[in-house]
Amino acid sequence: MLDATLKQQLQAYLQKVVQPIEIVASLDDSPKSREMHSLLQEIIPLSDKITLVERYDDNERKPSFSINRPNSDVGVRFAGIPLGHEFTSLVLALLQVGGHPIKFDEATIEQIRNLDGDYAFETFISLSCHNCPEVVQALNSMSIINPRIKVTTIDGGVFPAEVEARQIMAVPMMFLNGEHFGQGRTGVEEILAKLDTGAGARKAELLSQKDVFDVLIVGGGPAGAAAAIYAARKGIRTGVLADRFGGQVLDTLAIENFVSMKETDGPKFAVALEEHVKQYEVDIMNTQRASKLTPGKLIEITTETGAVLKSKTVILATGARWREINVPGEQEYRNHGVAYCPHCDGPLFKGKRVSVIGGGNSGVEAAIDLAGLVGHVTLVEFGAELRADAVLVRKLHSLKNVTVITSAQTTEILGDGQKVSGMTYNDRVSGESHKIDLEGVFVQIGLIPNTEWLKGTLALSRHGEIEVDARGQTSLPGVFAAGDVTTVPFKQIVIAVGEGAKASLSAFDHLMRTPAEEETADVPVAIAA
Repeated sequence: MLDATLKQQLQAYLQKVVQPIEIVASLDDSPKSREMHSLLQEIIPLSDKITLVERYDDNERKPSFSINRPNSDVGVRFAGIPLGHEFTSLVLALLQVGGHPIKFDEATIEQIRNLDGDYAFETFISLSCHNCPEVVQALNSMSIINPRIKVTTIDGGVFPAEVEARQIMAVPMMFLNGEHFGQGRTGVEEILAKLDTGAGARKAELLSQKDVFDVLIVGGGPAGAAAAIYAARKGIRTGVLADRFGGQVLDTLAIENFVSMKETDGPKFAVALEEHVKQYEVDIMNTQRASKLTPGKLIEITTETGAVLKSKTVILATGARWREINVPGEQEYRNHGVAYCPHCDGPLFKGKRVSVIGGGNSGVEAAIDLAGLVGHVTLVEFGAELRADAVLVRKLHSLKNVTVITSAQTTEILGDGQKVSGMTYNDRVSGESHKIDLEGVFVQIGLIPNTEWLKGTLALSRHGEIEVDARGQTSLPGVFAAGDVTTVPFKQIVIAVGEGAKASLSAFDHLMRTPAEEETADVPVAIAA
């Protein structure tokens, strides 16, 4: 199952194992069990510290295997065959159970150790989900640090009956002690915030005690990362406040148009952004969401947890998120048939009927990808024709299990109270209403800027974007903006990076041109009309 190159690389990694590892495989006579057994047998000879125990009569899911540290409670379990995006999770689990250090800061490790309670996590994933590994790896690491945290990663493709019974229609999806805990890309800090309910207040108090920044960047996507690098290189006090570092890039699969980089994927690109920023003296404050901007003697940013940060200048780079269609049924069936990430959730609809709403590049690409997995795809476009690139449209029309409907306004997503069962749309030419029976709806209709928290504070366009001039300056002195959140056209990673650098240089220029006595003067407030 592993080619020679991959085996050689894995063997090199496993040299870092310092403690014995026991893999306990729970097997039956199914083809998937044989496949998993074959994978494990290829791994065992790569390290003399790994042994394999086979069990056919235990009560665990089959096929599954646990990776244990003998004579201890340390261990994690995989139900399925962790290849694809989860192969890295498997390698990390082997290393960490085998004693290789976990790369969390000491404060985070101590917080995990001090969790008081017994936690049994089950995480449902798909091997094509690029958001799943972060959740799997975070929970596995937490379990190794604190053995009272038990974790099982379950490949929904191997256990479809369980997926159906639990109505899982989006991944990653986490259950804690049998109850739904959360879904979507989630890091260790976010998991800890839910488990350790007092952590938010403690973190807010620490953040509020920070010294005044020269430049405070709100947002950790490509624009925010570029702004941070350019500011730090000027030798000024720089901070980044981010809900999740990487931003929307984390939800992007293929990136093939970033100059100098032939191809990569969003999660890898996000890691590279963060690693580059960390090369400089930048204070990164992750899992923090801004809720208020207050101009004054110093510009204040208030977070949702109540922290107040002060800075001489601010760069807003909060990006955008998937736009919703805002019809009845969308919220009711979100993650129960309504999805926004075809790469993550597509495998859960294997052989089923789905629709894609949106005829731009994102929608057409989603329909093409899904056509290889599902039974049938219906693409629904509001306009009279598809808006995607011609090469994508030609590919779409070549697929036999795809139907394209144009001039169609989606009116409702239907369901049986638990999951999606269909949708309705109006023909914008004839005015007739139509119903489509299906099991999934993928929404791909563009982006909406993350600016709700700024309404009434600075000038926004009618679309909610922050209005900026050629230098990235907003309507507030000392406040700049960059990336998808602004009125700058063409929402592309390469453009966001350039705009972030420009906003940072403009902020530095503002600091240089502002006399020291003016830094404490009241700043006038510009209110959007």
